[in-house]
Amino acid sequence: MYRELETSKEDKGSYWIKTFGCQMNKADSEKMAGILQKMGYKEAQTELNADLVLYNTCTIRDNAEQKVYSYLGRQALRKKTTPHLKLVVAGCVAQQEGASLLRRVPEIDLIMGPQHANRLETLLNQVDNGSQVVATNENQILEDLTAARRDSNICAWVNVIYGCNERCTYCVVPSVRGKEQSRTPEAIKIEIEDLALKGFKEVTLLGQNIDAYGRDLPGISPSGRRKNTLTDLLYYIHDIKGIERIRFATSHPRYFTNRLIKACAELPKLCEHFHIPFQSGDNEILKRMSRGYTIEKYKRIIDEIRDLMPNASISADVIVAFPGENKSQFKNTLKAVSEIGFDQVNTAAYSPRPNTPAASWLNQLPEEIKIERLRELNELVEQTAKIRNARYKNEVVEVLAEKVNPKDKDQLMGRTRTNRLTFFPNQALGNVAYKPGDLVKVKIQTIRSFSLSGIPLI
Repeated sequence: MYRELETSKEDKGSYWIKTFGCQMNKADSEKMAGILQKMGYKEAQTELNADLVLYNTCTIRDNAEQKVYSYLGRQALRKKTTPHLKLVVAGCVAQQEGASLLRRVPEIDLIMGPQHANRLETLLNQVDNGSQVVATNENQILEDLTAARRDSNICAWVNVIYGCNERCTYCVVPSVRGKEQSRTPEAIKIEIEDLALKGFKEVTLLGQNIDAYGRDLPGISPSGRRKNTLTDLLYYIHDIKGIERIRFATSHPRYFTNRLIKACAELPKLCEHFHIPFQSGDNEILKRMSRGYTIEKYKRIIDEIRDLMPNASISADVIVAFPGENKSQFKNTLKAVSEIGFDQVNTAAYSPRPNTPAASWLNQLPEEIKIERLRELNELVEQTAKIRNARYKNEVVEVLAEKVNPKDKDQLMGRTRTNRLTFFPNQALGNVAYKPGDLVKVKIQTIRSFSLSGIPLI
């Protein structure tokens, strides 16, 4: 859901956006919501009474893709009795399936890949002129001049690089999000300065492979090093007045540098949280995934982070039951999770994706093995997270209050600098009241695997 903004455009009806998948998709949805508002659309109260329904889709896992078809079927039926309804499919499923989506759901008006998010107004104008539009050609992403309709007025996503040039054998992202395209440092800084003026306190820099930022931009330093790296960008934007916290995601171990770690330790606004997927704890599996590093290199990165920032939190992504993974290789993944001691791990069983090399391999594992290995990994992840969270007990941490707890209106919820979700009363002793946007010192009293609770200190 998105906050309502005023518009001077003619009333074009109501819209509803449903977002599937990653942070990049969420950021794209905010942009497209801003475009719709600029055009004169207003947010609908419910999905089933909207005049325009947009599904921003994800294809990273098969179950996410199948959910989209379920939603589309419902809207296709509705369109039979509501012919003015505009039905839009955006994002990765749109890019992957293209015009073939129309054979399955001919009621769709517009199919648009992620690279076309900023062109939504132009494409909808073509729909209004009677066209059924498919926009999945490779496209140079233009700077978006429309203000995004942000889901929060405290924390904001800021895209810094689009696309991905990696060729991991399991991943569909490069084929649906296109080649890497870095935004200029100047454009990024202008956007963040504007967010600061609007009262935002935290920004998260986004990229499918954010460590690759700038390698498609010109510029070499006198020492022969690229000028426009992620590290350079962090120094460039760090001192923007009003922004209290800076995060970035998602990192790739192949490109993660010691210089970046040192910058995070040196720059006070950089939060002590790193999301670095490792995918498997077995080197042979990593090689078959074409990840470009070993588990030993990955562990060295974590050691370097903890040498400079002992309290930093580390999160990761892991895939189990990759084609051909045997019991010993799976145990190596469990061993890595246990030895590294992650604060959080996003887990998934391998899911064959279209147009990826691994999908055609003959050594696919049966579903029952996938389910069992995922269950065992999830149990370990929960145990490890709780052990890591124990370090917060009775400690005082800084929490950026993001919103009221929807389950308890007398509580606020926000995150520590280490990205741990934390709940606390909205008043301290002496009736000092807190609100979203406040940085609050909280003494932690209750530890759970994936969240904390405490009391605010005056």
